[in-house]
Amino acid sequence: MCLAVPMKVIEIQGSPDDFFSGQIAVVDADGIRKETRLDVVDRWPDIGDYLIIHAGFAIHTLEAKEAEINLRLMREMADEMIAQEKADNRS
Repeated sequence: MCLAVPMKVIEIQGSPDDFFSGQIAVVDADGIRKETRLDVVDRWPDIGDYLIIHAGFAIHTLEAKEAEINLRLMREMADEMIAQEKADNRS
């Protein structure tokens, strides 16, 4: 199973109309930055949008509000898993 964490677009290189322009976004997730290709993304992102990335390619663009909901839910699940693990270890 693959879990994709939304990553925030902080820089865009290239043009959506020019495949030879090096269509790349620099994205950030909690201080981790990486470059990702924009060749197959469903919608060209704006700075501040979030991307779902698979195998180095952005495949889906999320608006900030949508991504923030997903990130909040993922953090809640992670917190619950950590709490459950601690409870199991006390038993």
